[in-house]
Amino acid sequence: MKNKTTLLIYNPRAGKNLGRPKPKEILNSFGPDAAKIHVAVTAYPGHAREIAAHEGNRYDMVVCCGGDGTLNEVIGGLPEAGPRPKIGYIPMGSTNDLANNLGIPSAMPAAVDMIRRGESRGYDVGSFNDRCFTYIASFGPGVSVSYATPQRVKNVLGYSAYMINGFGLQLIPTMKALKPKHIRVEYDGNTLEDDFYFGTVSNTLSAAGMFRFRKDEVRFNDGKFEVVLIRRIRTPLQIFSLLKKMRRHEYDGETLVHFQASKLRFLFEKPENWTLDGECSGPVDDVRIDVKNNAVGIVCPDSEYFI
Repeated sequence: MKNKTTLLIYNPRAGKNLGRPKPKEILNSFGPDAAKIHVAVTAYPGHAREIAAHEGNRYDMVVCCGGDGTLNEVIGGLPEAGPRPKIGYIPMGSTNDLANNLGIPSAMPAAVDMIRRGESRGYDVGSFNDRCFTYIASFGPGVSVSYATPQRVKNVLGYSAYMINGFGLQLIPTMKALKPKHIRVEYDGNTLEDDFYFGTVSNTLSAAGMFRFRKDEVRFNDGKFEVVLIRRIRTPLQIFSLLKKMRRHEYDGETLVHFQASKLRFLFEKPENWTLDGECSGPVDDVRIDVKNNAVGIVCPDSEYFI
């Protein structure tokens, strides 16, 4: 970070309240570099996006201190015109899926050390109509889990909150009235039309522990996202066996469809809610998803998942 200016966007509401470092503590961990860091504290949902949009391009680096939702706002807020700053990430969320995938340490001092070294990798970002998502967009039963789980519960329980609220209180009752949606999916010159229960478009090794891809399937900057669709469920309880199949990478093409794509369009008969990095998109019936290859440079370790 020598002779570089940095904007630190700090979300005081992200993640677990207990033990969350204060901005002063974070600045102290940067040592002499702290003098070149400007701190902006978010005050409401969407504020990180506004700060990044108005101030981000004035700096060489923007450091996000918050959860995956905060990082989504920061990256989505940066203007596409002109040189984009590097992105540093100090993960302070409830699950920190993206940080775990990228190998970014969850401990604040280790994350700061990595940011100070400043070695970044190109990372693909998805556009969802007029919005951005950094690692996952999904629809179907259980979509409400992420935004129906109270933030105070997420703060205390982390990933357990999704499992308790999602499976115990949300998904199991939803499964009793499980009905598919008729969808036309267009992707990279191909078309698939059928009834689907669930779908996800992602640039991730795993999402909240629900499913995992093989190591040879995912590259974070190859210009393609992984797509999974679920169809032809005979009974609601079959969803549990499907989750086991996904974790074993058993994509049979009948109930579980898996492919890669750089450009997609989903056409629904009725508006459908999606989640983008864990936040609700609102109902949409026409979704266009494009992969922005190497859209940002994010500070993280080199690994086999980059080309």
